[in-house]
Amino acid sequence: MRIGLSALAAGLLFGAGLGLSDMINPARVLAFLDVAGRWDPTLAFVMSGAVLASAIGYLASRRLRAPLLEKRFFIPEARELDGRLVGGAALFGIGWGLVGFCPGPAVASLVFGPISGLWQPWLFVGAMAVGMLLQRRLAAPRTPMASPLTADA
Repeated sequence: MRIGLSALAAGLLFGAGLGLSDMINPARVLAFLDVAGRWDPTLAFVMSGAVLASAIGYLASRRLRAPLLEKRFFIPEARELDGRLVGGAALFGIGWGLVGFCPGPAVASLVFGPISGLWQPWLFVGAMAVGMLLQRRLAAPRTPMASPLTADA
């Protein structure tokens, strides 16, 4: 219950920050990507703030034994670049550049009100959900695996 409430609070804070910084506005994002035209550097400042906050959190995690609401930290250990990672990043960037939405701002647009129109964020989030379901289906292992919840400890 505590984890759910803290996740809700973090999500609301993140969404409010996206709304306050106008990152739910696809036109602002597309203007940031338009370096040859009417470039808007605002997103660079938002990203810098996010990287700074993330770096502080990561450095703090190295000094703590465990987070407040979990038994351990879940920090990725993989350091290799593979085709799936590069392809996923490229697909993310292409989608972001085409429509000006990425997952966080699109979901925040559903709550805080879309800037570009009523239907665009709903279409984006729907397409994103279908893509997630397809990825899960296509990437599923061919052999059944035991669930961590039902496996013998």
